[in-house]
Amino acid sequence: MEQLDQYVEALIFSSEVPLSIGEICNCLESVFTTTFQKEFVETIVLRLQAKYNIDTFAFEIACIGEGYQFLTKGVYYDIVGVLLKQKSKKKLSRSALETLSVIAYQQPVNKSEIEKIRGVSCDYAVQKLLEKELIQIKGRSKEPGRPLLYGTSEKFMEHFGLSSMSELPKLKEFQPEENEIGSLEEEDEDN
Repeated sequence: MEQLDQYVEALIFSSEVPLSIGEICNCLESVFTTTFQKEFVETIVLRLQAKYNIDTFAFEIACIGEGYQFLTKGVYYDIVGVLLKQKSKKKLSRSALETLSVIAYQQPVNKSEIEKIRGVSCDYAVQKLLEKELIQIKGRSKEPGRPLLYGTSEKFMEHFGLSSMSELPKLKEFQPEENEIGSLEEEDEDN
């Protein structure tokens, strides 16, 4: 147990998804056949986070949701983005992104509510988002016909680097397009 930090580091490094403290404890307990307190393991993770927080490393251990995962530091997003663009075969279509936005902000939401907001059918976009595991079925509505309710998934959180839904930008943070006819200032002057 001398190198416990390295064991925890190896677990986080090898996991494709954020690893919770409980999962780390379970793995350690299986190998060492002893009980590990969550607070003790959290201390190790904090120590590892501090280790990778220096400028020598291009990556860090980030808290995503309720788990920890190695991620590239923000300063390197541009170069990694170039690589990912070169490697990505298919991006989400504009309609899929719009549908995903509606689901993220309105969840849990059914297809008819999404279509009401978007003004067009969303069957194909919802199917693609389910295939990419960015959304998941959250249950059924109490409305007639009991339509399926959709919400974002853990993969959505990982993909966008969110630890909670409260980190989504507020709708008022979005800037109106510059080529819009009229402006808010002109409207205020008319009133």
